[in-house]
Amino acid sequence: MKALGIAATGMLAQQTNVDVISNNIANANTTGFKSSRAAFQDLIYESLEREGALTAEDGSSRPTGVDIGLGVQTAGTVRLNTQGGLVGTENQTDVAIDGKGFFVVNLPDGNQAYTRDGAFQLSAEGELVNFQGFQIDPGVVVPDNTVSISISATGTVSAYVEDDPVPVELGQLTMATFVNEGGMKAMGNNMMMATVASGDPVLGNAGDAGYGLLHQGYLEQSNVNIIQQITDLISAQRAYEMNSKAIETADQMLSTANQIK
Repeated sequence: MKALGIAATGMLAQQTNVDVISNNIANANTTGFKSSRAAFQDLIYESLEREGALTAEDGSSRPTGVDIGLGVQTAGTVRLNTQGGLVGTENQTDVAIDGKGFFVVNLPDGNQAYTRDGAFQLSAEGELVNFQGFQIDPGVVVPDNTVSISISATGTVSAYVEDDPVPVELGQLTMATFVNEGGMKAMGNNMMMATVASGDPVLGNAGDAGYGLLHQGYLEQSNVNIIQQITDLISAQRAYEMNSKAIETADQMLSTANQIK
C-alpha cells in the first residue's frame, strides 16, 4: 500500500503552501511587496497495466491503463506582479511606480539590486538612498540649503535651493524592466536580484514605452489580498487534514490486514 507515502507528500506540499501564504499575510503592509503562490506538480506514476495492452487473442486491447500516482511535489513559487494601490505620504522623497518597472539600487559590493519600494531618504552626504543606506542609481546628491525636492512623473529630480525660483536639475532616476519578472530572486529588504531566468535588465526612463510613471509623495502598497489569503489558508488546512486522514485510514487498513489469521 502506497497511500502512506502518497499522503505524506500531500502533507509536505500543504506545509509549503501554508509557509507561502503566511509570508504573504506577514507582508500585507510591506511597501511594494508582491504576493506569491505555491505551484505544485504530480509525481511520476507507477504503471500496473499499460494502455493498449492486448487482452485477448483477437486483438482486443485495454482502453485505459492502471496508473497509480505517487503523490505531489512543489514545482515553485509564482510571484504575482500585479499593481499595488498607491497611498499618499506627503513625504517629498517617497516615490511610487504606477505601472511596470523597478528602481535600481547600487549595492556596496558593486552589484545592483531592483526594488518597487520608493521610500527613499537622504544620507548625511545628501545622497538619495533606501532604508539600508544604499544609493539609488544613478547617484543623486541634494545640495545644501535645499528648500524642497521635485521628482517628475518621468523621474527627473530637481531641487529648489534657498530663494532661487529656478530649480536645479540633479539627475534622472533609472528604471529597469525584465522579460521574466517572476524569475527574479528575492533577497530581502524589499530588493530583488536579476537571474539567468529573469534575463538581463532593460534600462530606461519612467514614461517610456513599457515603463510606468512615477508619483512623488506616494508609496505603492503590497498587492496582498488578505481575504483571499485567509481563504487559501483555510483551504490548505483542510487539504492537510484530508491527507492526514488518508494516512490514518491506510494505517487502519494495514492493521486490519495484519490481524487476519
